[in-house]
Amino acid sequence: MTRVFARSLSRKKIMTNDGKLIGTLKNLRVDFDSGQVQEMLVHPDQSFSTDGYTLEDDNLLLIPFEAVKDIKDYIVVDRYLARK
Repeated sequence: MTRVFARSLSRKKIMTNDGKLIGTLKNLRVDFDSGQVQEMLVHPDQSFSTDGYTLEDDNLLLIPFEAVKDIKDYIVVDRYLARK
């Protein structure tokens, strides 16, 4: 995967690899010891069913960064890896 500045990801739309809109990126969780991005915190789209996904207290979806397949106009995630 190519390198991307975190500021360019701000408010980027998240989609599944089969074209379903999940929501909008709200924040990232990073392991400061390793520098690796651990999770994305996503504000879910109203039409997206959050069943089977991990939710934070403020109704943000937690999607493991390992689910990311591509970052361009959208952040594309594998829908099976996005669930925990």
